[in-house]
Amino acid sequence: MVLAAGRGSRLRPLTDHTPKPMIPFAGKPLLEYIIRLLARHGFDQMVINLNHLPEVIQNHFADGKDWGVSIEYSLEDELLGTAGAVRKVADFFDEPFLVYYGDNLTNFDLGEFWATHQREDEIASVGLLWMDDPTSRGIIGLDENNRIDRCIEKPKPDQVFDDYLINAGTYAMQPEILDLIPSDTASDFSQDIFTGLLAEGRSLLGHRMQGQLLSTDTPERYQHAIECVDSGSFTLP
Repeated sequence: MVLAAGRGSRLRPLTDHTPKPMIPFAGKPLLEYIIRLLARHGFDQMVINLNHLPEVIQNHFADGKDWGVSIEYSLEDELLGTAGAVRKVADFFDEPFLVYYGDNLTNFDLGEFWATHQREDEIASVGLLWMDDPTSRGIIGLDENNRIDRCIEKPKPDQVFDDYLINAGTYAMQPEILDLIPSDTASDFSQDIFTGLLAEGRSLLGHRMQGQLLSTDTPERYQHAIECVDSGSFTLP
């Protein structure tokens, strides 16, 4: 599932007439790179949730056949959060599945990530990456077995611990996690579901992603992402 329903308020006025996942890089919308990345790693059936200007995305990608994939859409009248969005289309997921944040431009090795999740067989695997500026992101700590032992969303400076990793917005999950998400209400994986699992002593796998990530959720990060793409320091998928 590609999470693409956010309004992109911090990117206004760019997102007044353009959905956040459709902002351009090298002449193509961000979401096109995401779909190509997923398809290249064998994820050829996907659902995309929409809220802000949904017709722009639907008209561009249609059923996905031009990209070698099959796309369905989930329209949200009210934003349901990362977990609530997945719960809304629970019937789509009858086997292990991937969740990808639609405002991240990455060139991750999703094949390695998926294979590790399949081998370890945890209820969820969270893609992780080291990045600076941890106070505006979710930070995660791992034990010696690569199991998540702490998770702090947008920590204050005095909450940042050594050897932190960033939640990279890429999850591999077993269908049974859907039973833990309340239906018809907003909920978030990092703030609600993952913290709830940890509080219950459940195990979550943390996986250090191979590749790069560029965030696009603020004007400064979007401009930095454009500069990285234009300079060649980021390899487009």
